[in-house]
Amino acid sequence: MLTRQVLFMIFAFIVSFAFTFATTPLVRRFAFKIGAIDIPKDNRRMHKKPTPRIGGLAIIFGFTVATLCFAQPSRQLYGTLSGAAIIAIMGVIDDCKNLPAKLKFVIQIIAALVVVFAGDIKIDVFTNPNFLSDNPYWVLPEWLSVTLTVIWIVFITNAVNFIDGLDGLAAGVSAIMSISLVFISIRVGEYSIAILGIALMGSCFGFLPFNFNPAKIFMGDTGSTFLGFMLATLSIQGVFKSYAVISFAVPLLILGLPLFDALFAMIRRILRGQSPMTADRGHLHHRLVDMGFSQKQTVFILYAISGVLGITAVLLAESGVLRALLLVICVLILLLIGSMLGKNSYVHQHQDNRNLTDDNDIEVEEVSDKKGNEDK
Repeated sequence: MLTRQVLFMIFAFIVSFAFTFATTPLVRRFAFKIGAIDIPKDNRRMHKKPTPRIGGLAIIFGFTVATLCFAQPSRQLYGTLSGAAIIAIMGVIDDCKNLPAKLKFVIQIIAALVVVFAGDIKIDVFTNPNFLSDNPYWVLPEWLSVTLTVIWIVFITNAVNFIDGLDGLAAGVSAIMSISLVFISIRVGEYSIAILGIALMGSCFGFLPFNFNPAKIFMGDTGSTFLGFMLATLSIQGVFKSYAVISFAVPLLILGLPLFDALFAMIRRILRGQSPMTADRGHLHHRLVDMGFSQKQTVFILYAISGVLGITAVLLAESGVLRALLLVICVLILLLIGSMLGKNSYVHQHQDNRNLTDDNDIEVEEVSDKKGNEDK
């Protein structure tokens, strides 16, 4: 039985990789035909020329083919795929028509609710942090379980979307996070979840040759929201329900890079009096580029951070003796991420204000010069 599952995982990777790799050029031509093009128009855009942006369709296609071929049919599978289909349709429309942020938020909530009720996938048990208690678990009431699950899925969906700002970043980081989920799912015997994770990883690797710098195509919201949605859903099924003391820490570590980048971004925007969904140039990848790293260097640095967090999560799940040390290391890594996100934040804001003041001064001088010429 074990050999059969391993073969299924191997084939799932091969099929998802091959189908994604083969269909990405077709999706690229289709994007040009329908005008789904990302045109650089502000300083947040790191690319210099118009680039097609619905590459996520190839990721979704490769993943879906592999999943339908090798994943075991279940209520959880169909619920997950139904919610993912809603996210995929939303992403395609958004890449073509630019949907309002509030509408996308509502659609994401609906997709998460489909996963909860159609797939019966919920965060319903937590480890009791009071080790002196006779009850090792907290069983959440239904309303809290549903609420927490929806928040988790929607937040991770947007978190992965937030980091999709450099060529190859979201696809590579998602592949690394998928690998971590696969290892832990295998460890606890959740082979059905491992197959989904393998398929997701294969589709990311199949897309990367076309998306790495300089990118020939972007995954767009079609791909980034789909990847975030799937990672969030798989983490609930394969990790949250599997461990005792570390049931909450492990998924936080695996998804740590996009999660904390999104968290700091929202806090930063709220403190500035902006909507938490307002786009800006304050994400970690922007900070690293502003510090002088090239796009490729920045991507590899973030790959390394995500990899360290993923390895730590796996080791944390395996080792009892080193748990405290591993947690300390991860806290230090996350603090480093936070300091990098906050680094020069005031300086950037001050510089923006200064530039605005300088522009106003120039306008005043131009008006004064014009008035002086008229007086002459």
